[in-house]
Amino acid sequence: QVQLTEFGGGSVQPGGSLTLACAASAYTGSSYSMGWFRQAPGKEREGVAGINSNNFAAYADSVKGRFAISYDNAKNTLYLQMNNLKPEDTAMYYCAKQPSLMASWLLLPSKYDYWGRGIQVTVSS
Repeated sequence: QVQLTEFGGGSVQPGGSLTLACAASAYTGSSYSMGWFRQAPGKEREGVAGINSNNFAAYADSVKGRFAISYDNAKNTLYLQMNNLKPEDTAMYYCAKQPSLMASWLLLPSKYDYWGRGIQVTVSS
């Protein structure tokens, strides 16, 4: 069983940058997908970015060109580089893992079976 722990959240002004990290407690295997999701108060959890072990990445339209997802196999750590942050990016951010490689599933929360506890990102002036 894999435990996921998020790091790197905090408060930043609009236009600023943050990097989130998600450490996995164990080797994630040779075939997997990992993703970042977020949930703002009163809203449903939404997919932000996902990446599979074939290094295929997908992004929500709202973050394309601003966010970048990556995975360091040597460190079993998932990253989300967030640039040009906007107030609407404010949310609790979660990382998650699933055993499938399906590209069409990368941003679907229901396909993920392991989740971190989440970390807050606040974008405000």
